[in-house]
Amino acid sequence: MSQDSSSAHVAFELDLTLEETRRRAAMMAALEPGWDPPAMMRAEEEAYDLLYSGLDERQQAVYDMLVAAEVLPRRGPGRAAA
Repeated sequence: MSQDSSSAHVAFELDLTLEETRRRAAMMAALEPGWDPPAMMRAEEEAYDLLYSGLDERQQAVYDMLVAAEVLPRRGPGRAAA
């Protein structure tokens, strides 16, 4: 199939501003009144600490490799939680 240099190209633009506003409003409406963002972040950090705790030697090596490759963020003093 050859391209004809005289063929017309149509510019197509879609403004998602309204849809993003709707999405954010729905998300805020779904949150409970007692939602505590700092507590949620602390709980998430605790979950990550548990996830990466008690690694055996091989798992720790893989974890360290992923941290060095910046696939996972560095946690604590450079090692997974003990």
